[in-house]
Amino acid sequence: MTLPLRFTLASLSSLVLFLYRIVYPYPRRLTDPLEDVLRFIREYEAEHGSQHPAFFQGSYSQALSHAKTELKFLLVYLHCADHQDTPFFCRSILSDPALVEYINTSMVFWGCSVTSPRGLPRVSQAMRENSYPFLALVVLRDGRMTVVGRLEELLPAPQLTTRLQDLVRENEAHLVVARAERQERELTAALRLQQDEDYQMSLRADQEKERRKQAEREEAQRREQEEREKQEDQQRERDNIRRQKMEWVDRVPQEPEEGVDGVVHIVVKLPQGTRLERRFLKTDSLAGLYYYIFCHPDSPDRFQVTTNFPRQVVPCEPSSATPNPPTFEEFHLPPRSMLFVSDLDA
Repeated sequence: MTLPLRFTLASLSSLVLFLYRIVYPYPRRLTDPLEDVLRFIREYEAEHGSQHPAFFQGSYSQALSHAKTELKFLLVYLHCADHQDTPFFCRSILSDPALVEYINTSMVFWGCSVTSPRGLPRVSQAMRENSYPFLALVVLRDGRMTVVGRLEELLPAPQLTTRLQDLVRENEAHLVVARAERQERELTAALRLQQDEDYQMSLRADQEKERRKQAEREEAQRREQEEREKQEDQQRERDNIRRQKMEWVDRVPQEPEEGVDGVVHIVVKLPQGTRLERRFLKTDSLAGLYYYIFCHPDSPDRFQVTTNFPRQVVPCEPSSATPNPPTFEEFHLPPRSMLFVSDLDA
């Protein structure tokens, strides 16, 4: 009872598999294109000798790219080992010294076997050759690598060289145009690069100039700040000295009456010429003389008191070294003395 069903399913499966193989055939065996080329060169030299133009050791796409980059002609040789003219062509024509020298100096030479996985399916179909030996000349034209000549007949070496020379002359203009365009692009790129470098240099110069200006501004601000702080310190010091002059008036001793025993009459000459006269007791401390001079409105803030002759500094200013200056008597000042005030800040 299940036999018709099994037969129908088996028939459908076979039909589906058959249609699938038509649409998706078995994949070709993939090989390395570079290895195919190197194997062809080894087999060619083993069969026909090493006297031949220098084969480009790379894939067809690499040969195209190299010829395009170097702006050279590319001569493609498709080798068919089964063709009757191939042995004679390889040993007698392609080994001709003049032809070898011309090809080596004028173009890139690439070859492969049409039986290799990379020879027939890709390169051979692109060249559309009809007979062997087959040579094709490829050159850069209008931005694309284009076949500009095919040689599909057995020619003597001199005639083959002449044909190649004629093809090169006929199509040399394409390379001349390409070289001119490339040179123009290189000049444009060099000009743009020089402009970019000039712009970068100008930008760096502007940045350096702006950096110096900023540094100068910061330095000016720093100096202004220091000057303000210095002026503020000086103002605080002046305010402090004015306050001290007001406060230290009380430290000046009472002036004794004229004719009192032990009176010392002192005349003080300030730097601007003002004369001060004051009586002190010889038992008074010289600090009283300092406070008297310091609290006068015309007195310098920092000063030194000296005698005239012999010139001697009067140690009247109280300090940490001399907190208690000597008395007039201990300093041996005469009963009448003239003292001079020197401005220490002048």
